[in-house]
Amino acid sequence: MSVKSPRASALLHVLVARIGQHNAVVASQSVLAKLMGCNRRTIVRAIQDLVEGRWIEVRQIGDRGTVNAYVVNDRVAWHGPREGLRYSLFSATVILAESEQPDGGELGQQEPLRKLPRLFPGERQLAGGEGEPPPSEPSLPGMEPDLPAMLEPADRGPMDEPQSIGSLTETLLGRLGDA
Repeated sequence: MSVKSPRASALLHVLVARIGQHNAVVASQSVLAKLMGCNRRTIVRAIQDLVEGRWIEVRQIGDRGTVNAYVVNDRVAWHGPREGLRYSLFSATVILAESEQPDGGELGQQEPLRKLPRLFPGERQLAGGEGEPPPSEPSLPGMEPDLPAMLEPADRGPMDEPQSIGSLTETLLGRLGDA
């Protein structure tokens, strides 16, 4: 491929260098062109050569076709129809350019996002705060709604800040002992 289509070979190297622990990269054709120092038409031809050579699979994101997921090594798994819609769920590295963002001038100056609590293996959430009025119909047993949270990897222990129920209990017992 390096002899037949050097730009396709270079693009494959650009994609593979950015895949990380995923099997796909999501980027616009304009960003790929900037990364390679060429124009968008060259990228379109290189993508076509990689697809024809079965080096990558391209999955379109949105209806314009200029932002795509470029899948390497595996085909995207498609799930059966649900309400007539077939869908796929996979993880990818996403590459963005500041110049393509509508709020490009404000990037890096935004207020931080709120942090979701992290749950360690075996932990469950306890609701707190004011909350909302109860629903008119109780939840079915075992089907209580979960609050938003992120699962912590199984090989990671609690952090210094109290995040787990165990560390909260230790903190509260420590305060009671000091009183």
